Parts: sequence; structure tokens; C-alpha cells
Amino acid sequence: MTDDAETGETGDIGETGETGDIGEADETGETGEARETGQAGGSGDGGNPLRVAVIIGSTREGRIGDAVGRWFVERARVRGELDLVVLDLAEFDFPVHYPERATEQMTEFAGAIGKAEAFVVVTPEYNRSFPASLKQAIDFAYDEWQTKPVGFVSYGHGSSGLYAVEQLRSVFTELHTVTLRNGVALDFLHTPLEDRAGACARDRAVRLMLDQLGWWGWALREARAVRPYVS
Repeated sequence: MTDDAETGETGDIGETGETGDIGEADETGETGEARETGQAGGSGDGGNPLRVAVIIGSTREGRIGDAVGRWFVERARVRGELDLVVLDLAEFDFPVHYPERATEQMTEFAGAIGKAEAFVVVTPEYNRSFPASLKQAIDFAYDEWQTKPVGFVSYGHGSSGLYAVEQLRSVFTELHTVTLRNGVALDFLHTPLEDRAGACARDRAVRLMLDQLGWWGWALREARAVRPYVS
């Protein structure tokens, strides 16, 4: 297997920068500064926190996805306007074959997706794509995803998991979600997670993405309350 984002056997493209932020070069001026402060998302709906599900997509033995997920959640929890729940796919006992009737675990996962108002997907990159375990879980829900924002924390070696994110954008577009412009992209070939050299840029990328997630999350919450969505 090539391009193994979990084990670091190979890398693909040369995103060698340490910003951890997709396309942040044009984030300048007053608007960019406001987003950096963590205030652009606002407090949302009168102090009612936005329910955010953080989905850890890798189930592989020896994965680092759980460590990446913990790293992200530590930073996201400082945002009092967000109510976080972690959905680690490795902790679900999903069937190998899609059954005629949904299992209890499938129903539990779909229910958690339905309760959430926004999502952050933590994904590695395998062979220029995302894990099969993640696609399987995504397909267990449909209506539950609709009209909600999705952000991405991707990781890999060289490519920073960006190939996986681009494919996920197409999947989530089909599910009537809004995928965020900015994401958190971690290149473990050049900057391991525990390396402090890229810490400031990574933290900034988290802030930018959470600001956008909050804006879309509250805007879509209000829109759903006013007008039913037609798909």
C-alpha cells in the first residue's frame, strides 16, 4: 500500500509548508484578524452552544488518528460556545456487510449525527483517498447530515491528507452539507504532531476553521428553524 498516512511509508505531493492551513495566504486585513481572535463565530444562539461532532475516521491498528483527534479536541474545548462530542469509529461495532435492517450500532451512530449541528472529520490519507471505515460510517446516515457544516482535520506525509479531503468534499456535497473553505492539514513528514515548530500555525488553522464552523453552524440553525429544507 502506498501513500500510507498512518505509517508514513510514502508521501505524495510537496506541501512542505508548516502552516497547517488550506489556502490561508490571502487571509489578511481586518477580517482575517477578527477570525484569528476566535470571535468571528460569535456566541451563536443566545448562549445556546453549537453541538459539534468530531468524527475520528481511522480504525486501523497502530493508528495516530486518536492522538490527532485528542490534539484537536483540546484546542476546540476552549471555545465555550461549542458543545463537543467525539465519535471514534474504532469504538463502534459496525457490520462488515450492509444489513437489511440497521443494527443497534448503526442506529446509535446515525442518531448522534442527527443530534449534531456541525461536524469536524479527522481523516488520514490512504492511497490518495480516505479510509473505507469512514465512507461506511458516512453512508449509515443521510437526512441527518443535511444543511450542516463540515470541517476537516487531515493528516499525512507530504500531502497533509489533502487528497482525502478533496474526495470527502464531493461526498459531503452529495449529502447536502456545507464544507468549509479552511481546514487543518497536518504534514507529519516534515513536522510531527509533537514538534513545537509548527504549533502556532497549527493553532491558528484550528481557530480559523472553528470560526467558520461556528458562523455556518448558527446561520444554518437559524435557517432550518425558519424554512424547511427541500432536497
